[in-house]
Amino acid sequence: MKCSALWTALCVCMYGAMVTCSVKKLGNNTGRFANATLVRLNEFLSAGYKKGVRPVRDWRQSTTVAIDLMVYAILNVDLCMYFCTTQDEKNQVLTTYVWYRQQWTDEFLAWDPEEFDEVKQISIPTANIWVPDILINEFVDVGKSPDIPYVYVGHNGLVRNYKPIQVVTACSLNIYNFPYDVQKCSLTFQSWLHTTKDINITLMRTPEEVMNDKSVFMNQGEWELLHVLSTYNMFSVDKDDYYAEMKFHVVIRRRPLFYTVNLLLPSIFLMVMDIVGFYLPPDSGERVSFKITLLLGYSVFLIIVSDTLPATAIGTPLIGVYFVVCMALLVISLTESVLIVRLVHKQDLQSRVPQWVKHLVLEKATVLLCIRNKKVCSLLSQGSDLPLYKENNMNTAVHCNHHSCEGSRDAGRNLGLGLSTRDAGPPVMDGILREITTIRRFMEKKDESREIAKEWLQVGYVLDVLLFRVYLLTVLAYSITLGTLWSVWQNV
Repeated sequence: MKCSALWTALCVCMYGAMVTCSVKKLGNNTGRFANATLVRLNEFLSAGYKKGVRPVRDWRQSTTVAIDLMVYAILNVDLCMYFCTTQDEKNQVLTTYVWYRQQWTDEFLAWDPEEFDEVKQISIPTANIWVPDILINEFVDVGKSPDIPYVYVGHNGLVRNYKPIQVVTACSLNIYNFPYDVQKCSLTFQSWLHTTKDINITLMRTPEEVMNDKSVFMNQGEWELLHVLSTYNMFSVDKDDYYAEMKFHVVIRRRPLFYTVNLLLPSIFLMVMDIVGFYLPPDSGERVSFKITLLLGYSVFLIIVSDTLPATAIGTPLIGVYFVVCMALLVISLTESVLIVRLVHKQDLQSRVPQWVKHLVLEKATVLLCIRNKKVCSLLSQGSDLPLYKENNMNTAVHCNHHSCEGSRDAGRNLGLGLSTRDAGPPVMDGILREITTIRRFMEKKDESREIAKEWLQVGYVLDVLLFRVYLLTVLAYSITLGTLWSVWQNV
């Protein structure tokens, strides 16, 4: 035991003598490295350094790595194709540019500043020293990050490794509130191999300072940084060894102006034009063609914006539901217009309007909805005057024809014609009366069909106003509901 202790002391003395000799040797260098303090210090720090060994004198002591994160820019939040599953789903990816900082104490990289011209820190290559294996769990792709090959080392052994990183990480995006969505993506830093007995993780700053720090964030993009939350956690895989992790929750909010102008406003304009189309007369053929044109235009609009909307296999954004409902409303509006046009174009020999329809539509509905107008009343008055007008005209025609026949008979008698008008008179008069009766019946049937058509036209006008008001209330209620939801989400 005494021999081993003496041998250890002898080795320590020899190592110190070697270091002292090397320092003196460097101090006696001539040429271009003469009096080069940084060269002497670098030679001193690299002499006998083992970068593959954790830099502690007592192996029982863990190395504490303090880390910090500052978000510089949100480059992209996309649904890119990475690691497709059997269902060929789209993974959701967040691309950020962050300033990452980490520092730890290397007990083998300490010196006395008085021996090296009061040099208290030096930059040395990262490849020459021990670096902790701290990685990001959500890392899915290599970003275009600049290579920073140096670290700062202080005279007390404090190593500072500061570098910018472009991070491409997996993130579970909630796109239901698009484009008024707030996303929360995590960046989890942990040692991939070392347990807490070897490497522990802590924050360089307080969580409040990390949360409210937006000093370096570029605020001109699509996304706005709300805050960065940080939490420390310890977990175990096999219930024996515990690992430390530091999780940063990056909370960002989308600026919706671009999508409001290019998606919502065109859809709103098309819906407004659909409502305006109800003011076209239902008995004209222009309303149906107008609404068909709107439906085709909205279909083209949906094809154009389909690539802009985010989509996943597990959900659909509310704005997509909004577009589908608007398309359904346009189809309902077109169907209503077709039915009304069919109703007001009742042709001849159609059945009359049932009494219960007249009672409900022409009496109750007009009073309840206050849609009685002069046009309907004029149609009713015209329809009631038609039979009297027809009867007067027919009686006058028969009277005139009979008088003319008698006049012609008297004239023939007075002229002394050789014809026996008394014998020929009854057959001619019967034929004339039959023709006149046929014409009268035809006119009465035609007027009756016109009266039926006018009744159906009245029903069509009333139902058109009724369905238009119901449609308008539905569109307004739907718009107010969506507007309220989006405003609440944006304020939250």
